[in-house]
Amino acid sequence: MAHPTQLGFQDAASPVMEELLHFHDHALMIVFLISTLVLYIIVAMVSTKLTNKYILDSQEIEIVWTILPAVILVLIALPSLRILYLMDEINDPHLTIKAMGHQWYWSYEYTDYEDLGFDSYMIPTQDLAPGQFRLLETDHRMVVPMESPIRVLVSAEDVLHSWAVPSLGVKMDAVPGRLNQTAFIASRPGVFYGQCSEICGANHSFMPIVVEAVPLEHFESWSSLMLEDA
Repeated sequence: MAHPTQLGFQDAASPVMEELLHFHDHALMIVFLISTLVLYIIVAMVSTKLTNKYILDSQEIEIVWTILPAVILVLIALPSLRILYLMDEINDPHLTIKAMGHQWYWSYEYTDYEDLGFDSYMIPTQDLAPGQFRLLETDHRMVVPMESPIRVLVSAEDVLHSWAVPSLGVKMDAVPGRLNQTAFIASRPGVFYGQCSEICGANHSFMPIVVEAVPLEHFESWSSLMLEDA
């Protein structure tokens, strides 16, 4: 999860998020190079009185600074399109979960099971246990098996919400009357935090998302206990 004074993204916990981090570094390096070149040109033009008529009026340099930006845009666009297709691709999910946004909590339904579902409310500050995070911890976590393709169907009951978990590279709008879908693979066990990323009302910042990735055998034990309690 994020920590104070953090500058970059959260550590990647899914293959898609790793690709997004690589693309971010790729694009940022291009921005640094362009900024350095432009700054050098500005300083050179301001700090010298020398002029060159071949630079002031040159067809060759016009061609270069027209083609070069086009090449740079292609170098940014191609990996961007590749990641967009990767994020939209859902192949043979092992588990499907329906996440429904309410004012102001999430409810989850494991559609592969007959009767497995629960509401997920934020734990109030006064009820937090030692080590739990304020405004991020919930009374029921969305438990998923690690290294398995998970499909999440996202919708809302009342107003616009957005189901987002940054470390998994997932962000999908929850629209009333519409069923959107996204997918992720948790590449390691852990607890990953997110929040509603749509301004959905006064308590918008108080509907956190907690995804807990566990080994498959632990997930099976958890699902069995939840079905017994139901």
